[in-house]
Amino acid sequence: MNRSRIDSYQNHPYWWDSGPDDQPINLDRLATPANEIPLQADCVVVGAGYTGLSAALTLARAGRSVTVLDESQPGYGCSGRNGGLIGPSFHKLGLDGLKARLGETKANAIMRESMDILLWLKQFISHEGIECGLIEAGRFRGAVTHKFYGELARQAETLEKVVDLAYEMIPESEQRGHIGSDFYKGGIVYHQDGHLHPGLFLKGLANLALEAGAKIFAPARVKQIESIDNGYRVKLEEASIRCGEVMIATNGYTDPNFPYLRRRVIPLRSAIISTEPLSPDLMRELSPRQHGFGDTGRLVTYYRPSSDGTRMVFGGRAFNQADRPENYTRDLHRLMTRIFPQLRETGISHAWSGTVAYTFDHAPHIGRVPEGAMAGAHYAMGYCGSGVGRATWFGRKAALKILGDPEGSTPLDHLTFETRPLYSGNPWFLPAILRWHNLLDRFGY
Repeated sequence: MNRSRIDSYQNHPYWWDSGPDDQPINLDRLATPANEIPLQADCVVVGAGYTGLSAALTLARAGRSVTVLDESQPGYGCSGRNGGLIGPSFHKLGLDGLKARLGETKANAIMRESMDILLWLKQFISHEGIECGLIEAGRFRGAVTHKFYGELARQAETLEKVVDLAYEMIPESEQRGHIGSDFYKGGIVYHQDGHLHPGLFLKGLANLALEAGAKIFAPARVKQIESIDNGYRVKLEEASIRCGEVMIATNGYTDPNFPYLRRRVIPLRSAIISTEPLSPDLMRELSPRQHGFGDTGRLVTYYRPSSDGTRMVFGGRAFNQADRPENYTRDLHRLMTRIFPQLRETGISHAWSGTVAYTFDHAPHIGRVPEGAMAGAHYAMGYCGSGVGRATWFGRKAALKILGDPEGSTPLDHLTFETRPLYSGNPWFLPAILRWHNLLDRFGY
């Protein structure tokens, strides 16, 4: 492979360049300059990603004055950088693990909500008329060993007793009908999954919020939030705004100004590469049914055809927390060509990364900050790498809680938002864990 074809890429998301007619989607134009921030609002939302914009839309439609603040631009974080895969995002511990931890009733409710999120998201996109390239073609999850193939079947059989799970086991002899690769030992297709254009979904959600009356300001970095009589004072570099309620929607970009929340999320860098345009015949070979893809490896990989069906978009975990495209681009290219040897001579057009937020119990969290200067502020975050549906859903749920609407309730209410002793938000331990998982994957454990 000619190294120059791997190294000659744009270091920003492919999605930002792939709007209608292949024009840039210009997310920065959704925001108003920070010098026009009002002195007062009913609600301030910190973060203009899926969570914050979904909350702003819900609040604005309920008649609240809403100010959304983002330190960069709408969708600059993972809402504009993710792979665009959608699915139920079942809990990493699985149904049995959740039952052992939380009991059968709570575990079943959490799993059912996961499916509700997927179904609701599809209905929301359709009802609101968001043009975001949604393709409901299912997801193929490959088994890296024969043992994992059996585990996939057992997990699906257990889940379908609790949720309406549409799936199909694909033996190794038939997987070429679903993926143009011999890398896996068979797999499973989750028929209700799909994929969309994350940038266009973000833009559609932001426009809905703006049309409802919300205001988005960026760049506008929040330095401090403090409780005052009848609300909060939100301080920025050169301004402050008074409000009755605050919603924190910063997820993997939660900074030290919010110490209670920062100590409870683990920022983990995820990276993605996009190939140069491929021929229609090669695209049909790689993804005969336009599935999204993933596998059973400990190191998460996820990939899918682009929304226009012209290239492959391939993502996974970066081994370093710093944004070093020269490293993760080659790592991802190596992983991609292990699965698809046909792409060895294919160049990379875009390479980028972003920070997702994991939690110590592998679950999203929603609630109110219980302590400190910003006590009582609402939050929703910790989507553990599956944020398209979760963020949109829990942003809405948090807004409903602010409104006092009982529909804001969720099975995740009252879960303890765990941290660990001496953890301050810097995941120094991650590179070693990721490399250990990489080693286990290489030897099939």
